[in-house]
Amino acid sequence: MSCIYQFQQRGVFWYRNTTSSVTRTVGPKHTGRLCGSTMERNAAISVHETPSGPERTIANSTLAFDQPFTTTAKGLLLLAEILSGTMVWILIAGTEYFHVPALCWVMFVAILFWLLTIFLFIIYLIGAHKRMPFVPWNTVSLCLNCSAAALYLLTAAIEALSVSQATRGRHNYRCWAASTFFSFLSSVLYTGSSFLSYRAWNTARGGQEN
Repeated sequence: MSCIYQFQQRGVFWYRNTTSSVTRTVGPKHTGRLCGSTMERNAAISVHETPSGPERTIANSTLAFDQPFTTTAKGLLLLAEILSGTMVWILIAGTEYFHVPALCWVMFVAILFWLLTIFLFIIYLIGAHKRMPFVPWNTVSLCLNCSAAALYLLTAAIEALSVSQATRGRHNYRCWAASTFFSFLSSVLYTGSSFLSYRAWNTARGGQEN
């Protein structure tokens, strides 16, 4: 009732609503009705503008990270693939690899799958795959892991042949040899992820058929 000023003039009550700047002449018997309707309207506005506690909880929970995912076999393999892939292209990038065209292709493959693996890891970490069920994530993971396993095996063979073009004991030789090892390791890691992806894909396919 703070928004209503009440004063008496010749036995008649005058009310001015400050929010609408409208002047009304109301009798004493309507005073309680007007005040009650004003309080109900203000309470309705307050309820409409203030979000409830459960709604805030749901909105915040959709942004939570899936921390247990990093302790699963799939999460650990993704982390290992990211680290191994990083070593593959960093060891080559620190050398004069541009003199060997085959190593340029190795750099392209390593960086491409490194970025794709980071993207896939983030998708599973924040639980975005659960909010986008229309995307066949099992199929996407299977295709990515199988292609990465095959191409990393090929890049490891190419690097092993390219090492012979460097002088033994020099910087390029040591870096290319170490990168070759991590390429083989990446191929093994992606093969393990391919097995897990195939098992998840086969399970999901069997569930759909049933």
